[in-house]
Amino acid sequence: MAVPVRPVHRVDRNRRFDLRTTALFFVLVAIALSGTVFLVRAAAHMAESNPLWIGSLVTVGVAAACLGRSRWRRFSAARCARRAAEVLEEAAERASASLDAAAVTDEARTAPTLAWDGSAATDTTQPVPGTHAPLAPALGTAVPGTLVPEPSVAGAPVAEEATTVVLDAPVDYAELDADGFEQAIADLCVRDACQEVEVVGGACDLGADVLAFAPDGRRIVIQCKRYCEDNKVGSQDLQRFGGTCFTVHEADVAVLVTTSDFTAPALEYAQHCGIVCVDGADLQAWCDGTGPNPWDLVVVDPDGSGESPDEPGW
Repeated sequence: MAVPVRPVHRVDRNRRFDLRTTALFFVLVAIALSGTVFLVRAAAHMAESNPLWIGSLVTVGVAAACLGRSRWRRFSAARCARRAAEVLEEAAERASASLDAAAVTDEARTAPTLAWDGSAATDTTQPVPGTHAPLAPALGTAVPGTLVPEPSVAGAPVAEEATTVVLDAPVDYAELDADGFEQAIADLCVRDACQEVEVVGGACDLGADVLAFAPDGRRIVIQCKRYCEDNKVGSQDLQRFGGTCFTVHEADVAVLVTTSDFTAPALEYAQHCGIVCVDGADLQAWCDGTGPNPWDLVVVDPDGSGESPDEPGW
């Protein structure tokens, strides 16, 4: 049985759908329509004012259109849009190729090459013409981007990697602001193995700037006074702190730390209430490790009746 053959039409692959070409085509059409509307409105306005002159102009335009009819047939907005899209695509490909070439040049310039004897090694990973897999690196050479260990003498001990110890820089507490000073005191508490260290200083702190728990479990309440050297902490500051540190914050160890010093009435009140006073010199000794921390200056009586200072005369 004969099967009818359906004729196959040839497809022009050069006229396939292109989004960029279509978009440029519609842009050109929109520009043409806008220009046409503008010209029509201008012609209508001129026709109302000078009808004879407009008639002559129309006659000349019709004659020119008839003479250049063949040339107008050659004009195609779609062809112009297609050519513009091809030019843009070619420019983009050239720009991409130039960027890729620049990146390859920079990578080749910065790639490290190391060898066993310390001399520059040739890169043996380049593919051989006619093959697709790179050769293995030769013995005694280094692949760029890798580190090659130096050969060790038989029986010689392998040197251990040098370790860098980061030391804390000395802190000038007088140069800190109020928040920085409170945070520095909290850092000292953390360094000395205190637990649950918290900076709570603020407008409604009720005299407590730093809260913590000593290694033995006692609750520490610290108030920070960053004063200049000629401004000493007076008895009023101690009284305000003494009125809240034990009753409100339930402190086992109450500490007032300052960068300056205390007046004699303030020290007398602190000794009477059991508040530890840390002046600038004591703070520096605490920071350097040459002096005790504040909670070590207060110990619990063996009978559990209260707390007493650890050092005589405190």
